[in-house]
Amino acid sequence: MAKGKLPFADDVSINGPPLFSGVNYPFWKVRMKVFIESLDCDVWDAIVSGPYMPKFVINGETVDKPWL
Repeated sequence: MAKGKLPFADDVSINGPPLFSGVNYPFWKVRMKVFIESLDCDVWDAIVSGPYMPKFVINGETVDKPWL
């Protein structure tokens, strides 16, 4: 039996992200989106919309909130 190139790796796991083999990008993209959303829907929103950086308003000027 001839082995064709599949759009996913032989060892497909639900615990890890889908591996892209260079074939059938649209199929991989949907699988990757589902995997990221299964971790947390807010992560996918950050990928699509960009990160939200919290800010302070001090004397009418917006300043980025420090991480710590």
